[in-house]
Amino acid sequence: MVTILSLWLPILLAAVIVFVASSIIHMVLPYHKGDMKKVPRQDDVQDALRPFDIPPGDYMLPMCDSMKEMGAPSFQDKMRKGPVAIMTVLPSKPVSMGPSLVMWFVYCIVVSVFAAYIAGRALQSGADYLAVFRFAGCTAFLGYGLAQVQNSIWYSRAWSTTIKHLFDALVYGLLTAGTFGWLWPR
Repeated sequence: MVTILSLWLPILLAAVIVFVASSIIHMVLPYHKGDMKKVPRQDDVQDALRPFDIPPGDYMLPMCDSMKEMGAPSFQDKMRKGPVAIMTVLPSKPVSMGPSLVMWFVYCIVVSVFAAYIAGRALQSGADYLAVFRFAGCTAFLGYGLAQVQNSIWYSRAWSTTIKHLFDALVYGLLTAGTFGWLWPR
């Protein structure tokens, strides 16, 4: 068994490497550019919604209060007429990436801590590189990727977007795995 404290360097370095890789993936590579689409007549839609002063949060339109109401003809009619939407309303302010980048880095550390915990419980000091790679990489992939699938299952996110996020998670998992394999205590 290897303690999490003895794995502080691979935890932090893997988080930094994943953070840098994710920045390259999202700022340099073009494959995520089509993940979000522009609403037709965007200005008109914004003008129509503005008077409602919708507070930041997650919303569904139309929304019912019970399973019984979901089967009611009036609710079914609303669904047929549309639009049917799931939306996240953000605060109305200029975009500031700083807080999100800090939270993303903290999340990268958390995923690395779980990778360290799982690998550290399964393996001893001096474990083979490939064994460390498998445990740390699989755990990191799970942490970065599998929750994405729920968004396509339950919220109709495009499967193509989810698959791209799973590919990203695979890259992050491999980078984490390589870092842990390289820096595993001997």
